[in-house]
Amino acid sequence: MSEFKTWRRFLTGWRLWVSGFVVYVLLFTGMGMIVPPPNAVGMAGERQIARNVQFFEDVSWIDDQDQRQLSQNVFDALITGIRTARQLIVLDMFLFNAWQGPVPEQHRQLSAELTQVLIEQKSAFPDLHVLVISDPINTVYGGLESVHFDALTDAGIPVVLTDLVQLQDSNPLWSSVWRWLIRPLGNASGTLLPNPFGEGRVSLRSYLALLNFKANHRKLLIADNGVGDLHGWVSSANPHDGSSAHRNVAIRFDGAAVQDLVNSERALLLMNDERDQLRALDAVLTELAKGESPETDISASSAVDDSQSVRVQVVSESAIHEAVMRSINATRSGDAVDMVMFYLSERQIIGALTAARARGVNVRVLLDVNNDAFGRQKNGVPNRPVAAELVEAGVSVRWCATRGEQCHAKWLHVAQPDEHTYILGSANYTRRNLMDLNMETNLVVIAQPEHSVVNQMSEFFLRQWNNQGGRTYSTEYETHAQDSVWLMFQYRFMEFTGLSTF
Repeated sequence: MSEFKTWRRFLTGWRLWVSGFVVYVLLFTGMGMIVPPPNAVGMAGERQIARNVQFFEDVSWIDDQDQRQLSQNVFDALITGIRTARQLIVLDMFLFNAWQGPVPEQHRQLSAELTQVLIEQKSAFPDLHVLVISDPINTVYGGLESVHFDALTDAGIPVVLTDLVQLQDSNPLWSSVWRWLIRPLGNASGTLLPNPFGEGRVSLRSYLALLNFKANHRKLLIADNGVGDLHGWVSSANPHDGSSAHRNVAIRFDGAAVQDLVNSERALLLMNDERDQLRALDAVLTELAKGESPETDISASSAVDDSQSVRVQVVSESAIHEAVMRSINATRSGDAVDMVMFYLSERQIIGALTAARARGVNVRVLLDVNNDAFGRQKNGVPNRPVAAELVEAGVSVRWCATRGEQCHAKWLHVAQPDEHTYILGSANYTRRNLMDLNMETNLVVIAQPEHSVVNQMSEFFLRQWNNQGGRTYSTEYETHAQDSVWLMFQYRFMEFTGLSTF
């Protein structure tokens, strides 16, 4: 009889725990779910004719002596763009710091270099309006000073840290609690815990803010070219020392679509309630508009040359997802889809890739192994279980051959007989990046087959896929194949709940 009572007490206690957890999920998760997406996300510009479209890449490979080699030009080109500016620079970058992991990356001090270039340009041209927008991760969410942001501010360059509270909760099981119980406490410098990203120590509240897993993940530049016209840059690269050897891509363009890039950043400033910065930016834009010469109506021109065959579209967050799905779903037998991706986990895109393969589309996917994160080892989630699923569906998969650096590009190519579509920028293909949770910016590039940018970007992929020139850029799927049921469950759970960093 006593044994029966013991089991009854156990079952009663178990039911109370389950009931309590259900109440927690319904109450606090519901409180997080009611946070609406701000107007600053999910924006899509029009497809606009672009001029001076240029593609830049950072790549790594293993040479015949089994040593890592690098060929990188993204930040060299971006810094050149900054040095041409005389009236306006708007820089929006996610990671902007010198932090390193347990195994420091001995390549390039990008954060200090970019900081110095911005300060020098502002000093040389005092009337130049420079605005830096970034993410509060660089101050560990208010728990640590940023030496780079302090230097910029001292030089008269305002720095705006994105108000992530305005974004929807990607990890509602925690963020709902944080919004109501932790956030009102604020944050300040502390020494209780080590900085999770690098040197220094921070407060417990920095860690609690980190668990929200949300970010302004954009990487872009808007600047004038020295003669009154604006150009835009959209990239996957961060000015972060620990990321300095990563494989990345960037694209530069001129034309009306740059205004759409400006509008996306204006919406971010409005979300942040940065009225003074908005007024200052609009004043510069007004002055630039006064000096503009009427542009030729390219579409009405009788002679359409190679440079006029490119159209671009600025897309952010969920609009990136729509563009990706539309491009893949439009493919037919004989078309091709190529992808280079750091994180691939979004279920609709995975379904679109497998469905395209079933239609006879040639689908090739080059993935990061997800083993390395700034000197720390990872278990391959999400890419390794996703790769197993793709291979089972007949998709060709290879792995980037890396040595500590990450295959950090986010790049898609859809090839059809009369048109090539590329989508690249900051967004990984994950729920967090594509469902209006993080802030992201990508560019859709549509070009005719004979355009030089098609040759450049196609060569970028083929060189890595085929290991051209005797260099090892990639390895076959079997090198890191992993069809573990546990990893698949872990990935699916993390993607669905938001309890993940991807």
